[in-house]
Amino acid sequence: MAEKRDYYEVLGISRSADDEEIKRAYRRLAMKYHPDRNPGDESAEHYFKEASEAYEVLSDPEKRKRYDRLGHEGLRGTSHHDFSDMESSDIFSMFEDIFGDMFGGGGGGRGRRGRRGPSLETEVEITLEEVASGTEKEISFRRQDICSTCEGSGGKPGSSPVTCVTCGGSGQVAQSGFGGMFRMVTNCPACGGEGRSFKEKCPDCRGSGRRPQERALTVQIPAGVEDGQAVRVPGEGEPGTGGAPRGDLHVGIRTAEHRLFSREGDDLILHLPISFTQAALGAELRVPTLTGEESQPIEPGTQHGEQFRVRGRGLPNLRTHRPGDLVVVVMIEIPRKLSGEQERLLREFAETENHEVMPHSRGFFEKIKEYLGLGEHAAE
Repeated sequence: MAEKRDYYEVLGISRSADDEEIKRAYRRLAMKYHPDRNPGDESAEHYFKEASEAYEVLSDPEKRKRYDRLGHEGLRGTSHHDFSDMESSDIFSMFEDIFGDMFGGGGGGRGRRGRRGPSLETEVEITLEEVASGTEKEISFRRQDICSTCEGSGGKPGSSPVTCVTCGGSGQVAQSGFGGMFRMVTNCPACGGEGRSFKEKCPDCRGSGRRPQERALTVQIPAGVEDGQAVRVPGEGEPGTGGAPRGDLHVGIRTAEHRLFSREGDDLILHLPISFTQAALGAELRVPTLTGEESQPIEPGTQHGEQFRVRGRGLPNLRTHRPGDLVVVVMIEIPRKLSGEQERLLREFAETENHEVMPHSRGFFEKIKEYLGLGEHAAE
């Protein structure tokens, strides 16, 4: 996933900029990089999308607070859109909502047109095992859908539409902007750009042409997907207007915590406890993986915290499908209780190390006196 630039840097404004400065900065960049002014220029379209995304966040007080406090990470799970993956028509619509059609009737021959439906977001949780293999998930969500009673017209069944008196049937209204430099054309607010309306409204949707509906579908989750990424399901958003297509559904991925493994990129991390005798003498370990056990030798003298790799036992890369590794971190465990024979053997070993250890049996107060360096007379 590409690194995002700071939104304030994108718009060329300070972090203390007010709403008017934000709008003015976006207007300047949007006019400069609007694809109608730069036909075929992919870099201009990129900068246009980047500026639109920055404006969408910084112009919203709540999103701006979250962004100022937590950065891009703070916008995950909100209704914030990633414009780099959106259709250009979505961004044109937002641009025209704010500033109108600055290019006189839709530039590039767009003219009067319907508007693509809003995209939606939802989330699904998957396991590391499902990340490794890929999976299908049944999800359900709620969206505004076309009213079945009026078939989206907004009118009472059997009634006839009349010409909108506000726009005269054109579906658009125009006004001058920026001191008369541009002719701004927007969808008519009275009829929503349809050019006609119904006097008698549909009783079920109250004239909106939309009603909330539950929707269930199966989503394919690719192997190697990372936590926080989203799977785009085209055409599962809300319906557009004037025959324009539906928006999309963006399914955010959340990976459930695993009881053994954690993830770093395509690698899995395992903290594996072993005994101090295994570490000292070497051993053949049975290392758990996502798909079973793997035999792995360790050398005598292995130290606490040492790492070794089990090649190819990590997660597949989302793009190349090449698997990462399982990184095993050795954690040497010291037993809390010993049998008599174990203690005897360890004391014999300690004598060969020339290290002082606690005596086998001594009274509690004697141990304190020894620790403090107090002799027999001092104790009296």
